[in-house]
Amino acid sequence: MRPITIAPLVLSFAVASAAHAQEVFRSVQSANLPTAEILAQGSWLFEISHRFNTPVSEGASALWGFDGPVFNRLGLAYSATDRVQLGILRTNAEDNVELNAKVALWSSGDGGVPTKLAFMGGVAFNTQPFPFPGAEDNESQQYAQLIVNALLGDRFAVGVVPTYLRNQRLADFDVHQAVAVGLHGQLFLSPDLGLLGEWLVTPERTDLEHDPVTFGLEATTRGHVFKLVVTNQARMNPTQVLAGSEVEFTPDEWRVGFNITRLLPF
Repeated sequence: MRPITIAPLVLSFAVASAAHAQEVFRSVQSANLPTAEILAQGSWLFEISHRFNTPVSEGASALWGFDGPVFNRLGLAYSATDRVQLGILRTNAEDNVELNAKVALWSSGDGGVPTKLAFMGGVAFNTQPFPFPGAEDNESQQYAQLIVNALLGDRFAVGVVPTYLRNQRLADFDVHQAVAVGLHGQLFLSPDLGLLGEWLVTPERTDLEHDPVTFGLEATTRGHVFKLVVTNQARMNPTQVLAGSEVEFTPDEWRVGFNITRLLPF
């Protein structure tokens, strides 16, 4: 008798459960961390995000953080299937360009606590790193994330994102590896409005001694998701934000920013 292969059975179960899965978060990302949500097959998503480098504590003279230089990010994502999403991101911080993919692994069915499991990985290239020793030899970075999301009740979504990061610090001559853990949650105040919070637990390293923390407000409209945030991490691309922050999460160091995503009507 031919041995039974379990992999196709597991895959079939995952596909079937994903088809009946309840939405946990209302967008494919938190402020910086990914959620396990994936767009419907054939969907395109455009993103423009800013983080202002001037602290809110500068006051009226700097328009409470909005008047000053910014890090900008542009992104484009495409869902090849209902379970696979591909993306490209580009930020002017060291001209970091990233290619990534997210795959839905499992979703709970009807009843119980709605739960989703996904994997995301990416490779980034720093095409214009600042001229410091070692940068030219460490231009590429890689990361891999396991995404676990759950909806507690009808209004509170939580996520845990264990992350592997390779070559987190370009200034080092040697390539290092690190593990970080992302924690995030969202309280839904209404069908279109929610409060979000995010904390990245990262190892201390030179010039990046602090954990990135972000909180803010999310508003959804037909085809758009808007997020207005306060954070101590001005950089946005995953290999940059996952490495840690230069400053503490204290009111004197808070920066403002926003994320805007738009479903493209193709």
